[in-house]
Amino acid sequence: MTAAKSARTPARSPASPRARASKAGPLPDATVSEMAGVRYLHLDTPWIQGAMRIRQPHKLELEYIQRMMAWLLLRDPEQLAGTRTLHLGLGAAALTKFCHSTLRLPTTVVELNPQVIRICHAWFHLPDDDERLRVIEGDADRYVRDEAHIGSADALCVDLYDHEAASPALDDEAFYRACWQVLDDGGVMTVNLFGRDASFERSAQRIAAAFGDAHVAVFKPTSDGNTIVLAWKGFALPEREVLVQRAETLATRWPLPARKWVKLLSAWAPEKSVKPAARPAAEAEPQAEPQAAAKSARKKAASP
Repeated sequence: MTAAKSARTPARSPASPRARASKAGPLPDATVSEMAGVRYLHLDTPWIQGAMRIRQPHKLELEYIQRMMAWLLLRDPEQLAGTRTLHLGLGAAALTKFCHSTLRLPTTVVELNPQVIRICHAWFHLPDDDERLRVIEGDADRYVRDEAHIGSADALCVDLYDHEAASPALDDEAFYRACWQVLDDGGVMTVNLFGRDASFERSAQRIAAAFGDAHVAVFKPTSDGNTIVLAWKGFALPEREVLVQRAETLATRWPLPARKWVKLLSAWAPEKSVKPAARPAAEAEPQAEPQAAAKSARKKAASP
């Protein structure tokens, strides 16, 4: 397993010490490393929280991040304009840039850690807020429970892991019910789940309890153990022929492996649900090469 293919796997970066943002209370440091033309975001551990190919900053580099866009399969591509997207967790801003800059959709992001926001502006090409983009420093749980936000999103992407990447930071049934409420009728949610089999099954059951068993589907896990769950509100899952046609449209219009998504997606059932691979053991980072270490040391995020 290599860092370039990993989602939340140890970064084998030659850059040490890593670039650091300044501390903000008890929240972990946001750090940056680079390897083979890819820049990685960490939260004070080797575990990868996001990635960006430096020469293609708007490309969705990680496989699980690409699958987080699979909500597009459940929306009519001809009626995509104006779709309101909400992201809980900024990561390395890959989804945010794709929705805002590539799809040109209204995009709202809720991120708890101010360092992540600053380092994404400095090193991951996160644009400033404008008429289509709003990045909020705040608590995702509080945001979705706010009655003012009921029915305010058409597409919801949930990727909320702490710095140890052990389990979702928000993962109870009440949270997923609040996610259901924040979606408008016809809305779709994608959730990144990562961890042990029991952890995945428990999370999937909570999502199904909030959305209904018939409104949940799962991808087969990536090679790194990330399983993306889709849940939707107010409609039935389209027939396979419709999904295939939409996938063809998506793959033609944008750099998305949508044709593959249809083959990897299946309806969720407790006794048949996909069980992701166990979390791989952390690997030690190699010693830094002098030139790489010097390069990394110069990459310090600006203090607030």
